[in-house]
Amino acid sequence: MTRQFDDLQLGSIELFCLAAELCSFTAAATSAGLTPAAVSRSVSRLEERLGVRLFTRTTRQIRLTEAGRAYFEQVRQALGQLVEAEREATGQQLVPAGVLRISLPTPYGHYRVLPLLPAFRALYPAVQVEVNLSNRNVNFADEGYDLAIRGRAQPDSGLVARKLEDAALVVVAAPSYLQQAGTPASLEALQQHDCIQFLLPSSGQKIPWLFSHAGKELDVATSGGYCCSEDLLGGVTLARHGAGLLQTYRFIVEEDLRQGRLQEVLQPFAGRSRPFSLLYPHGRHVPLRVRLFIDFLLEKLKQ
Repeated sequence: MTRQFDDLQLGSIELFCLAAELCSFTAAATSAGLTPAAVSRSVSRLEERLGVRLFTRTTRQIRLTEAGRAYFEQVRQALGQLVEAEREATGQQLVPAGVLRISLPTPYGHYRVLPLLPAFRALYPAVQVEVNLSNRNVNFADEGYDLAIRGRAQPDSGLVARKLEDAALVVVAAPSYLQQAGTPASLEALQQHDCIQFLLPSSGQKIPWLFSHAGKELDVATSGGYCCSEDLLGGVTLARHGAGLLQTYRFIVEEDLRQGRLQEVLQPFAGRSRPFSLLYPHGRHVPLRVRLFIDFLLEKLKQ
């Protein structure tokens, strides 16, 4: 491996990050024990090397340009990884610390992961947790996430996938809907019912309902007067208020079933599930806080 940076260039990157965090050359200079002019010259050398302007400057303030903001997010993460690597190499990081950034799909986040976070932070209070609740596939390199959980297979070979669970599916409806429309006894009967739809974030296509019968797996296209996108929990709310039938994850509606707010239907055709996996970049240095959270989550969900 050939050298890409000398000591002066690495120092310029550190001073750039300090100025970006503090929004001031003067504050960065005070923190680093330098003069504002020295910090300004260092940033200018970095801009000349990159061929882009990182800050817009006025007499009173500095502000990151669009290119500067994108560069800052990446080099800040890279510098943080260098610090983590040195701490671990020297055995200094006996206590995990720093920010853990996680992207979670909405239902899995609410019902599986978010309830566990207080217990994790009770074990490691120096770790701060930033959670993104979204059903889209995030870009680890561009967006700075440590981990993501997703419910479908990922084509990206650059990601490590750890199976968390196969989440059982169930078809439910409110008692008021079943009293009005009747209880379906066969898959063919679904054509006469309002089936609440959910659109795949990646394609905008309706998700087929999954069933099992006589040893065969069946994917059934359904239709209805209601369609939700982005937030799967919207369909659950509709079902609770009598809008129609809904196929969803059993872990979401377990309490509704116990309390009688929803009733399970088509039980002879149940048995299908969808997988949830924990994803993180392959080959990247994994900080201690991230490794501990992976172990924590796998253990808790196994229980």
